[in-house]
Amino acid sequence: MIIRKGTIQDMPAVLALIKELAEFEKEPNAVEVTVSDLERDGFSNTPLFQTFVAELDNEIIGVALYYYRYSTWKGKTIHLEDLVVKEDKRGTGAGFALYSQIIQQGHQEGVKRIEWNVLDWNTHAIAFYEKSGANILQDWKVVQMNKEGITHFISTLNK
Repeated sequence: MIIRKGTIQDMPAVLALIKELAEFEKEPNAVEVTVSDLERDGFSNTPLFQTFVAELDNEIIGVALYYYRYSTWKGKTIHLEDLVVKEDKRGTGAGFALYSQIIQQGHQEGVKRIEWNVLDWNTHAIAFYEKSGANILQDWKVVQMNKEGITHFISTLNK
């Protein structure tokens, strides 16, 4: 198995993995991003994200997609958006290898924090993260506003 930086040519496989993750997270119709979006947003002059891919026998079997953020308390941080391995390739060590690569990247970059979200029912992942030394924050809630919420909010401003 090879862990390497993702390339623009990897984006169709990355999108397939994103869709597989959406299925796993019981949101099969939630993926709106396209291969073109990934190519543009990840490989422009100012990329919005970066990836590491796990490749086995010339097949991409996993991806870790991340980007840099800035914390007013900590400075430069990494946000791990998704780490996914094909269902039939789980148990190969690809997930651990990708996870390790993200932690190494953060260490090399001197970030003060690496963060990500995990669903509360994904007990296998939670146990893995805790065993690795990560802290699962119990007192924080993830807050999001979807496209409809944004549109509604803007419309109330314009009244």
